[in-house]
Amino acid sequence: MADVEPGARFGPYEIIARLGQGGMGTVYRARDTRLNRQVAIKFLADGFQSRFQREAEAISALNHPNICTLYDVGPDYLVMEHVDGEPLKGPVAADEALRLGAQIAGALEAAHQRGILHRDLKPANILVTRPGAGSTSSPQVKLLDFGLAKPMAQDAAADVTQTRDGTIVGTVAYMSPEQAQGQKVDARSDIFSFGATLYELVSGTRAFDGGSMAAVFSSVLRDEPPPLASPLSEIVAKCLTKSPDRRYQTMAEVRAALEATATTTVVPPDRLASLRAAERPSIAVLPFANTSRDADDEYFSDGLSEEIITALTQIAGLKVIARTSAFAFKGKTEDIRQIATSLGVGNILEGSVRRSGTRLRINAQLIQAIDGTQLWAQRYDREFTDVFTVQDEIASEITSALRVKLAWKGEGTRTHEPNAAAHEAYLRGLHQYRVHEPERFTATERFLEQAIELDPEWGDPHSVLAERYLTVAMFGMRPLSDAIPMARREAQRTLELRFTDPTAHAVLGGIAAVHDYDWQASANEFQQALASGAAPPGVHSGYGFYYLLPLGRFDEALEQHDVAIAVDPLNGWWQARRLVILMCAGRYDEAMAVARHAIASGRADHLHYAVLGQCGFFAGGSPDESLAAAEQGLGLASWHAGLAGLVAGMLTGRGEDERARTILAGMRGGMTAQGMVTYHLVRSEIDEALDWYERDIEQRQPLAAHFAAAGFLTPLRASPRWPALARAMNLPDGSRSVPR
Repeated sequence: MADVEPGARFGPYEIIARLGQGGMGTVYRARDTRLNRQVAIKFLADGFQSRFQREAEAISALNHPNICTLYDVGPDYLVMEHVDGEPLKGPVAADEALRLGAQIAGALEAAHQRGILHRDLKPANILVTRPGAGSTSSPQVKLLDFGLAKPMAQDAAADVTQTRDGTIVGTVAYMSPEQAQGQKVDARSDIFSFGATLYELVSGTRAFDGGSMAAVFSSVLRDEPPPLASPLSEIVAKCLTKSPDRRYQTMAEVRAALEATATTTVVPPDRLASLRAAERPSIAVLPFANTSRDADDEYFSDGLSEEIITALTQIAGLKVIARTSAFAFKGKTEDIRQIATSLGVGNILEGSVRRSGTRLRINAQLIQAIDGTQLWAQRYDREFTDVFTVQDEIASEITSALRVKLAWKGEGTRTHEPNAAAHEAYLRGLHQYRVHEPERFTATERFLEQAIELDPEWGDPHSVLAERYLTVAMFGMRPLSDAIPMARREAQRTLELRFTDPTAHAVLGGIAAVHDYDWQASANEFQQALASGAAPPGVHSGYGFYYLLPLGRFDEALEQHDVAIAVDPLNGWWQARRLVILMCAGRYDEAMAVARHAIASGRADHLHYAVLGQCGFFAGGSPDESLAAAEQGLGLASWHAGLAGLVAGMLTGRGEDERARTILAGMRGGMTAQGMVTYHLVRSEIDEALDWYERDIEQRQPLAAHFAAAGFLTPLRASPRWPALARAMNLPDGSRSVPR
């Protein structure tokens, strides 16, 4: 149809301006006079009208934040949500590509769950919104133009030529081979198109291109695009596999792969190549099954699995998934291939342990995840005192099975071999420690101290205790006057026994930062902790959380957590800490989206609720949702004074002063001052908040420096009192800097 002039009316819609034209019609910006809102109207070109009425009802049922909503259908037009944004365009940084890609994947997953294929996914049909001036919101994607969408039950082949008039090159470049050849398509066709879109988002160039329609068509059918130098390369390559059977089979699998790869997306370019090289080969050690008659021997089977993980991490070039993520599958019967996909590895080690008196029987098998074939299997019948030899043998034989032609030092790698009794006490202590329940802390300390008494020259129990004492000090679970000296003592003793221990250096780095305010000493300790190149994930998290976050180096802090998550993707603690950094960086919308997803997935702890409540409040979100989230978080962590202050502050704003006073009166321990800072900040009582903050600093409470650069403390930093407080923490006040 001819162009429509501004001011023209179509039912309740008044045309404002022409936005653009595509192969299926022309799009205008219009005003819905009934609801006084802006909408987009697409007038359909001849030949397209007849298809839409039967499909519009299904498409309009899609309710997803990343899908453009269909409001109305006319005889020859569609009325849609008006999206203020630009078409998806690359190249973008890997972390941004991952964030936007995850949104696209989620939208397609929602459509597929309703039985709807898109069939025309490409960058031009994806808009990236523009946040308003001064907004802290991150850009979001909106999928447009489900104009070729088909219910999956229908044969899509009959309509495959419908997009060729005018947009053939742009559409064919993103079509799956089966769609381009007019064959029947299913969800895997959209997955191919998603891969082509993600490729362009990462690289800025098309995966399949050419000087003519025929050249593009040929490229889609026969060519492999140049490999991407990106952490997303494996996901893209699997999406773009020519055979549908070899692609991801559902968008849910794609989204899971994106979440698992969220770990390597903000790595600096100069480290990317080495990181990718280190990702092959890769392995996860599942918790060995305890087949002993005594169920209490589970501590030993778990401990053996964990120590094999530790032994394997000593092999240069082998990616080893950390204990927390591998143990997430304990007691479950999931398919090995699905476990490997979730963890992002190519190989799985599983086994069993049977202990009878002083005898051990250990069965282990190494499985190649891609097809479930067994690469290696072995049975060990040994005395209990030979357990360390068995661990090293398993690691060595796995190395041979994987053909890792890299350094394996074999016998002599272990710096100290403890006696059997000390080792057993240590494993029992670890078993208690990993439960992550405050009431288990006493048992943890008792067993670890017993291990130290039985073998004073063994550094591992000291290292675990040092980390544990710093954690309880951080959250006020024990007085600083007790916890910090104990953490410092255990870390220093560890280094006396094993000077290169990365965890001990990281503990001292954390103490130097958020307690001693000695940023140079902290930088030195973390530098030594990371020097080996094989630091455990907790070291990377500590560097980001204790040193980089207080200095406002948010992107670097996120990078460190991404490295930690790379080898421990299912560890909720690293994910929660990363979430806190997003909040401190003022990326409230992104932080709330992550928190909501964790809550909906059943993987949330008190920090997710705390972030959702705090971000919602400071971003001007729903007061009811913010308060409900904060109260739920407080219910999970009644000791968390920061949450108590947040809840009490919001309650007073609603006139519920009595409830607020009860909550404030219940605050105890080292976090009380931080809770009062939050309480007065919520009430916009800046001087009172600063009074409590000053008290926090004087007491050397870790959270004072920890949150010094957080976005939600901007009102405090705007006060003329702030420079003196910053100087008290040796933080930059505008005239000085700290070591990088």
